[in-house]
Amino acid sequence: MKILVTGGGGFLGQAIVNLSLQQGATISSFSRNLYPRLTALGVEQSVGDLSDLSAVIKAVDGCDLVYHVAAKAGVWGSYADFYQPNVIGTKNIIQACRKCNVNRLVYTSSPSVVFDGSDMENIDESIPYPDHYLSWYPQTKAEAEQIVLAANDASLATVALRPHLIWGPEDNHLVPRILARGRAGALRRIGDRPCLVDTVYIDNAAKAHVQAAEKLSPGSVVSGKAYFISNDEPVPLWEIINRILAAGGLPAVKKSISPQLAFFVGSLLETLYRTCKLSGEPKMTRFVAKEMSTAHWFDLSAAKADFGYHPDVSIDEGLKRLQDWLQQGR
Repeated sequence: MKILVTGGGGFLGQAIVNLSLQQGATISSFSRNLYPRLTALGVEQSVGDLSDLSAVIKAVDGCDLVYHVAAKAGVWGSYADFYQPNVIGTKNIIQACRKCNVNRLVYTSSPSVVFDGSDMENIDESIPYPDHYLSWYPQTKAEAEQIVLAANDASLATVALRPHLIWGPEDNHLVPRILARGRAGALRRIGDRPCLVDTVYIDNAAKAHVQAAEKLSPGSVVSGKAYFISNDEPVPLWEIINRILAAGGLPAVKKSISPQLAFFVGSLLETLYRTCKLSGEPKMTRFVAKEMSTAHWFDLSAAKADFGYHPDVSIDEGLKRLQDWLQQGR
């Protein structure tokens, strides 16, 4: 079997690559850059932009399965910054699959596609998309997810996975941001409610993708559906943040601000950055203020029933692995 992983050099993408290689598949990756680690693994690499249909078709040609992991993530930027890779890029992946007769597409989505700014407690996939979003990332991911699910038919089976807050060794996004802000003393608890949140260790997130792909075929039980993915261990948000800080040898966050103040500051900074065309990103946004002051945990019954998902690595074990990796100076 030949598999294409878009964003194969990224955190989740490489974990899927590694797991698929262990199962004997031939892997290719489509990314914006070349990755020496992938070369060392014998992965064929194509460099290009998701918004370039011809480049996408070339990468997809000859494959049996596509994991579409690559996306523009983040909480700040213009609509076009997110729309081109996330929506146009996903449309191009689907068009390429059809042109090249690929009949299985696994799409990496996000639980943020259904986040309306309020608590999400033990919710399942029946929750509807909200009427509006506070950030372009969840909005464009929601647009893309709906396009993927609508594309499911007798010739192309599609499934969307929604892993929540992926972390672990090799993380180049969430853990580094937490540690950098912790070192700078820039973290503040938002509110005093012990809001429960789900996270997912990297190996579990990769396993879910591979398990879903194994069950995926036109007309199968998973085709045309979205699934929440997590460690199935909801914990208070600031507990997991403080444990990640501890893994990096940093003290816990004790200072706090109110959710109302955080949202006001986020709104003010967004206006300032947008009006003055400032570089970088605001230290607080409305989306982040809401995300960090509400509960986010999910009912995984569908993933367990439909493709046998169960996390192998617990949060405790994952944190031990993360600490070991960080202590090695990574």
